[in-house]
Amino acid sequence: MEEEFEFGFTEDPKFSVERYEEMIRNHDQYFFDAQAFENIIDYYIEKNDPAKALQVSEYARNQHPFAAVFLIKQAQLLVVTNRSVEAFDALDKAAMLEASDPDIYLIRGNLYESMERFDEALENYEKALSLAEETDEILLHIAYVHQNMGDYNTAIGFLKECLKQNMENQDALYELAFCYDVMDNQEESVQFYQQYIDNEPYSYAAWYNLGNAFTKLSLFEKAIDAYDYAILIKDSFASAYFNKGNALVNLEKYAEAIEVYRQTFEYEQPNADTYCAIGECYEKLEQMDDARAFYKKSVKMDPKLADAWFGIGVTLDFEERYFEALHFYKKALDLDIANADYWFAIADAEYKLKHLAESEQAYEKVVELNPLDVDAWLDYSSILYEQERLVDAIEVMSQAIKNNPEAAELYYRMVAYLFAKGDYNEALNHLELALTSDPEKHYILYDYLPQLQKNKVIVDIINRYTR
Repeated sequence: MEEEFEFGFTEDPKFSVERYEEMIRNHDQYFFDAQAFENIIDYYIEKNDPAKALQVSEYARNQHPFAAVFLIKQAQLLVVTNRSVEAFDALDKAAMLEASDPDIYLIRGNLYESMERFDEALENYEKALSLAEETDEILLHIAYVHQNMGDYNTAIGFLKECLKQNMENQDALYELAFCYDVMDNQEESVQFYQQYIDNEPYSYAAWYNLGNAFTKLSLFEKAIDAYDYAILIKDSFASAYFNKGNALVNLEKYAEAIEVYRQTFEYEQPNADTYCAIGECYEKLEQMDDARAFYKKSVKMDPKLADAWFGIGVTLDFEERYFEALHFYKKALDLDIANADYWFAIADAEYKLKHLAESEQAYEKVVELNPLDVDAWLDYSSILYEQERLVDAIEVMSQAIKNNPEAAELYYRMVAYLFAKGDYNEALNHLELALTSDPEKHYILYDYLPQLQKNKVIVDIINRYTR
């Protein structure tokens, strides 16, 4: 007959675990009280060993068949191991033993939420809310469900309620920023975080989110101040340094930005994005060797970072090494085929290499992906004009104008092409449109066709608008 030992909660948790493991090794049967079993289960959960924790919960249930806590623990572990049917079953049994335990409804709510059965999830969270003493986490879950349902206003209400109950809830602070972002309501976001900081001035997360809201409003000076406070409170806050660096870039303070980006390396492993951002700053400072060195570090760390491959191309293009630049632009394009900027750079490099057909194809792609890019339309039509394909150039310009009816430079260019083709009446019509749109830009016409400065009709029309 097997010997039966009893171990109580007065024991050190580590001792309970050792005794349990000894019992398993010896194929024996020891008795543990409920608290000791809870300690053993928690030990394996912390060790990230859900299979062992589940095994302990089975032993615990056998020895304590009326303790709902072990059914609840089991349900949590079954959720983690994706066994939702068994998890629901364990929760139903737990509810029969102790219907007032809020964890039952919280876990059941999680299960329904993961299945996108949002009404049932909310029903269970509401029940948990009515039973629990500390409710900030439950309110956070209710907010998540409303976010998933696309109801961000309601989500914001629950997140604010959550923060009222626990000012320290970081997740709620970040989720609130996310909701305001989705709703594109940065002004209200700023207002909320400023009020929050009045009550909780040492919340680095609030200062950080305030900085992000200012950034989205393009108030970069204010954003930098907010990031500085976040860093002052938590000097190892790498994300705050990184975002401060981005704000400095927006203010074209590239040398300062490089220093700030480098500070992130003191608190976290260097990563490809930061190397790429530093590369971009050196590129803006026209220090191309340094820029290329950082872009190379970036792609070495993450070969899928298209912007870094593109950056290498830009540095080579700057040095008029167009053939080499093309190679890197195409590597970037392979990773992000619908990026209009990459196509534009390729079109430009092909043009400089006198590959007019390839350049033309690339420009066609640019304007297809981004029909609002006025410069691309102008460059595209130029290639056609240079080849004396006036009909094609005029067709491209009319497409450009259709997509950008406000862009005066397109009308002026159209006037030049129509004059070159000999369509004088049509040219004069477009000249009137151009001058109505922006009379100051009439010099574009002379840049393209200097001989028009001697054309009395043209000069008279322009004078009518510019005097």
